[in-house]
Amino acid sequence: MKKIIILIIVVFLGYEYIQENGVDLPNSSSLRSGNDSSIQTAYNNRQSDLQVQGEGIVTTVLPDDREGSQHQKFILKLETGQTLLIAHNIDLAPRISGLASGDTVEFYGEYEWNAKGGVIHWTHHDPNNRHIGGWLKHKGRIYQ
Repeated sequence: MKKIIILIIVVFLGYEYIQENGVDLPNSSSLRSGNDSSIQTAYNNRQSDLQVQGEGIVTTVLPDDREGSQHQKFILKLETGQTLLIAHNIDLAPRISGLASGDTVEFYGEYEWNAKGGVIHWTHHDPNNRHIGGWLKHKGRIYQ
């Protein structure tokens, strides 16, 4: 019984370390790139559930989604021309105030494929520590 408790503690501490340091688990799907080509590849291959990082220019600020968990929504255009819907959970993270078309936003979150270019979500911390925390960066401020 003592060995099981120690094992549980070691696993928990290792998981906490991974969450705090942004290290992916060995078998997790992740695309971290300084450019948008990895996101374009994910789109072309209809891949989902990928942790991605990038930046784009806001083309459209959409009304908040108020059904279920509330999300601030906007569309980014990447350098590749691909568009992404950002769905930022504002029940778990602060909303980006003053967001406007033409603004640059950096992101780190989970990519989900759709025919319009894809969706980025999980742009916030996970209060249950079951998912890699994400973020948005706008005008030097990080929202997570």
